Amino acid sequence: MGASGLASTPAEYRQRLSEQTDEQLDSWTSELLRDFAKRRGLADVVAEFRKSARLDEKAFRRVFARGGGAPQTVGFDAVGHLMVPTISLHFLVAGLRAEVADARDRLIAFLVACFNEIVYV
Repeated sequence: MGASGLASTPAEYRQRLSEQTDEQLDSWTSELLRDFAKRRGLADVVAEFRKSARLDEKAFRRVFARGGGAPQTVGFDAVGHLMVPTISLHFLVAGLRAEVADARDRLIAFLVACFNEIVYV
């Protein structure tokens, strides 16, 4: 796989991701969380991560805290979207790894769900 890890289809991308080390997946996920938030907004990236990683609000809070995020910084915006500080998004990766046995699959699911975002950048 090339340095970008990209592929021509989401299915091919999923296959290529499955061949990567955990460290590489974690790095790409952390970078994507940051870049996605810059481009589309924090509310969208939190919603997509929750959906892809199958996290309800309580599980999201737990994952964030387990990864090193300050629990008191989790909150809601004016319209009710669950939010965390953008600079703290990377805590979700370590937290997911610490909290669920199938974290690798969930991180891959997030990366694949964001395939069009990655291709756009």
